[in-house]
Amino acid sequence: MNDALVKVRAVYADLANRPAERQCIARTQCCQFRLTGLTPELTKGEALLAAIAVRATGRKELPEREDGACPLLQPDTGRCLIYADRPFGCRTHFCEAAGGLIPRKRILDLIRRLEEVDRDLGGDGPHQIEAAIADALQKLR
Repeated sequence: MNDALVKVRAVYADLANRPAERQCIARTQCCQFRLTGLTPELTKGEALLAAIAVRATGRKELPEREDGACPLLQPDTGRCLIYADRPFGCRTHFCEAAGGLIPRKRILDLIRRLEEVDRDLGGDGPHQIEAAIADALQKLR
């Protein structure tokens, strides 16, 4: 498991080191899934890393959201609960304010590495963020 976490973090670090005109300014419009119609999907390794980050906040479950926003978006502050460990999709998203979608061909090698970690962990491909993290949290108990 630790090896998988190291590999996922390495993908995130490699993405951060790629030249891309992006600047997330934490406006959180992209976190409003009901409004955008888009929900990030996580591989098993990403979900595991996110679940560990959620647990590090003292939570054992994802916060419930009735408004269709990301369950990791804190209602009181409007900030991501696990920003430093946010999933790949949140880092490469469609947010125009942050620079728009990073073209898939520019990050395909990183996607393939996340898929490899998923296979190594016995995953079956990406799942929507809430279900993926909830499942990982259940497995951490």
